[in-house]
Amino acid sequence: MKIDPNSNADLSAQIAKSIRDAIISGDLIVDQRLPSEAELSDQFDVSRPTVREALKRLAAQSLIRTQRGATGGAFVNKLSFEEAYPQQITTSTLLLSMNAVSFETACEARYTLERSCAPLSALRRTADHLATMRAEIHRQSQPGLTDEAFCASDVAFHRALVDGAGNPVLSYQLAGAVEAMQPLMNMITFSARDRAKIIELHTALADALEANNATGVDTALAGLESYTTNLAKSVMEKRKNKA
Repeated sequence: MKIDPNSNADLSAQIAKSIRDAIISGDLIVDQRLPSEAELSDQFDVSRPTVREALKRLAAQSLIRTQRGATGGAFVNKLSFEEAYPQQITTSTLLLSMNAVSFETACEARYTLERSCAPLSALRRTADHLATMRAEIHRQSQPGLTDEAFCASDVAFHRALVDGAGNPVLSYQLAGAVEAMQPLMNMITFSARDRAKIIELHTALADALEANNATGVDTALAGLESYTTNLAKSVMEKRKNKA
């Protein structure tokens, strides 16, 4: 593990990257104890506070964990897909906001990715996934449900559909699509959309999944995409005319 002392990059960031690269390459394996702060300080020829900052960076990414006591120290952590979801969602959200991705582009990407899960979800969804989706449909139909709560329920419903594919890699990749793109779409359309129509389409999705009908799931998702896209165009056109 090496760093470039002449680089303009922050030394702690360089150390964190060097250790992260060693973990990715397999030079450092899960549960292996990292050298002590003093040893890392000598190895990288930096101060201990610099090493400590690098370790904090790695811990924030869940790549290492620390233990106290005589046998303690910093150890390579086994990162789970669930632990990585927040980073994926945050990154996707930042990319969408910073690069001003259009509603149409976000909608197209989100539904294309989600529809890729349809065949697998129709085959592999569990009773728990269906129960979650039915519960969210029931929640969405409650009188007095706030727009924010409806949007949160919408995300939970689609999260269950994605997770029903039974593929953790797909679930991780789609975390950004569902949980970062969906709020963007909800923000634009929530005040104008017909909740009854959304519930109707959600019910069709759940019914198709329960019947192991992949074509029905895809059709319902296509209907959601068409409804959402057309609604957004209508909302934005009205805003444009008022301006």
